[in-house]
Amino acid sequence: MNLAARLLRAMTDPTPEDEEFRTWYPGLSELSDQDLGDLLPAAYAVGAKAPFVSTSVRFRVEDEGKNRQPRYTPEACERMFEALVGGLAQREWADLDLGAGALLRCTGPWPDVARPARTLVEYLLGRKRDEQRFALLAISGLAGEDVMHVTAERLRQKVTGPIALDELDVILRLAPAERVLLTELGRSRSYNSPPPLPELWDRVAGIAAYAEFARRALETAADRVRAVQRGEIPYRADRTFASDEVETLGRAVRLVLRNDEPWLPGFFDQLLPGISVAPTEAKTLPSQALLYELVRAAQEFPTPELVTAVRTVRGSVRHAGVPKQLDKMLKKVEAALAERTDVALRLPDLGFGPDGVLRRELGGYTAVVTVTDKAELTFEKDGKALKGVPAPVRRDHKDAVKELRDLVKRVSAQLVTLARALEGGFTVDAAHPFGRWRDTLLRHPIAGPTVRTLIWRIEVAPGDRRAVLPATGELPDAADDAAVRLWHPIGSGPDEIRAWRDLLVDRGIRQPFKQAFREIYLRTPAEEETGTYSNRFAAHLVHYRRMFALFRARGWTSSLLGPWDGGGADEAVRTLAAGEWRVRFSHVLADWQGDQEIAGTNRVMFDRREEGAWREAPLDAVPPLVLSEAMRDVDLFVGVTSIAADPMWEDGEAHEYWVREWYADLGESTKTRVDALERVLPRTKIADRCSIDGRHLIVRGRLRTYKIHLGSANIVMEPDDTFLCIVPERRKAGAKVFLPFEDERLSLILSKAFLLAADDEIDDESILAQIKRGD
Repeated sequence: MNLAARLLRAMTDPTPEDEEFRTWYPGLSELSDQDLGDLLPAAYAVGAKAPFVSTSVRFRVEDEGKNRQPRYTPEACERMFEALVGGLAQREWADLDLGAGALLRCTGPWPDVARPARTLVEYLLGRKRDEQRFALLAISGLAGEDVMHVTAERLRQKVTGPIALDELDVILRLAPAERVLLTELGRSRSYNSPPPLPELWDRVAGIAAYAEFARRALETAADRVRAVQRGEIPYRADRTFASDEVETLGRAVRLVLRNDEPWLPGFFDQLLPGISVAPTEAKTLPSQALLYELVRAAQEFPTPELVTAVRTVRGSVRHAGVPKQLDKMLKKVEAALAERTDVALRLPDLGFGPDGVLRRELGGYTAVVTVTDKAELTFEKDGKALKGVPAPVRRDHKDAVKELRDLVKRVSAQLVTLARALEGGFTVDAAHPFGRWRDTLLRHPIAGPTVRTLIWRIEVAPGDRRAVLPATGELPDAADDAAVRLWHPIGSGPDEIRAWRDLLVDRGIRQPFKQAFREIYLRTPAEEETGTYSNRFAAHLVHYRRMFALFRARGWTSSLLGPWDGGGADEAVRTLAAGEWRVRFSHVLADWQGDQEIAGTNRVMFDRREEGAWREAPLDAVPPLVLSEAMRDVDLFVGVTSIAADPMWEDGEAHEYWVREWYADLGESTKTRVDALERVLPRTKIADRCSIDGRHLIVRGRLRTYKIHLGSANIVMEPDDTFLCIVPERRKAGAKVFLPFEDERLSLILSKAFLLAADDEIDDESILAQIKRGD
């Protein structure tokens, strides 16, 4: 008997042989999607008084169904509706989304389910259970026109707001199959439904009436916001739209974002400020709910224009908590934007000249906005640069100055979006036609300065790819349709990587993110042994809240750990390679003492998307670039948040771990730091007082000699390795040193080195007392 048959028997008519399911839980990944579709109706039918083994198997099958795309035969669809009807007596409710979902995933013609559909709808309406509105409409339509008419009248009494009512009327006029499809958009009370159909929004876009409604709904919303801002509609904080309207507009904006409608940039520039800033001096918002819903929509279908608009609005919102929440949400949006390569690199020129400069005359003075790695506003008089805003300009051109400052914020936001989209797109390995890349990115007045500092691979001839750094002025001849890709060091040898690093340092070129100095993570012998998981970053103790913040900053999702049921362990997850791969990083709560929340790190695992579902994959099947980028993130999480980098833990309960990490071999990120130091230090005034010895930077001061750990930046003093505690501080001496990439730990190490090289000039008594203690 195969596994599917055994599971079915365990749920419907268990035998003594099935009792092993009490303690043994088979992996269900070997079940086919159709096996799963055959089992789910039986799982739903398991009653509250069923044997324990039946209930146990039911939960396992339902959990598998929530993560896969089950396929239902017409007979299985009928059994699902029968199970829904059969469960009414004990549940007093039915998950109609499961019924609609079965039809959408049916492998053949839909069966006639009019009779069970009528029973379900009449039962739920009789008990006023109308939470699943989309599914209720769809299933009532299958039951008959009379049932659908009654359902529609009931829902009209429940739905709030004219925009939501308009959506209801549109749905009523659709074909039955179209109404069933839309249930995938409104699943709010379905506990066991599978993930939405992979092609869902493509199919919704094909419903002309709903696409027309989406634009109409957004135009209506914009008109209402303008009326509020003009005072034509009384202002009430966060009450400009009813809750049902917010959900409706969320669906509408997802559809138009999916279609990448050309009118959207101007629309968002008008709508977002209107819902984010009150027409009065109040610190509230006309619709905080809609603002958040728009950003959630952008997580699914991001565009650079929407990201920029949100970033711009973030700076004008008066409510203290909203910018912080937007920052968290934007991390996910930017990660998603990197995967949407067809639109991620699109930028307007905003009136800047080819040289990346915008000039505006203001009362005899010239305002100059320049773009390098960020935008900057300065003023000139007769060609001479001035400090600050001239008093006459500040007095007579307030609006123009505000407009220019807003432009600077917007351009800086666009540059951040561009850099993160480029970096996040490494795993997609996106190719750009040479002509388009040259004209719309390389020569773009805003994007150009960023693009020119990066290394690109250009296919100058079939099979001949040449790596170039446009900032050097060299650009090969290539056909307009030749492929251009962002260079990644994993595809190059050590000599080429060293050459690029030398060139960046020699010419003082700072990249917007680590590229030439990017860490590379290859499979290790230990990972070849484990096969399906990596313990490379396991058994570390980390400051949990800091790591949780980094999860969000890098586009990972994770539930919060804590001393509550289910809060002892979790997996942080990130999708890569345009949604084809997923990485999971498991971690557990190790200690909880007030604000000292310590987590322990565990395995890293990978899943591949197959037919809309995630399946665990062996490490040797993971593309090297995907594995490297995922491991780089995990290394960052551990390296930045490890208690080994916290000097206050040196004498704590985790002393053994702290000491272990002090003597541990260097990780990839630390090796890169060493590589950069070896290039940067010889160019500094303390070069003759510093040397690198293994895992330490040795600094010879005038009072003592110090060893700075190149991983944690902690310090011990020779000859007895006494610990020296220095509160992290960015000192001017370290900040002036050119670094080819941003690295907070590297800057901290350099600042400490500059401080200790001149230890006889230290005037901080707490530091001096430690240094002189051993004299």
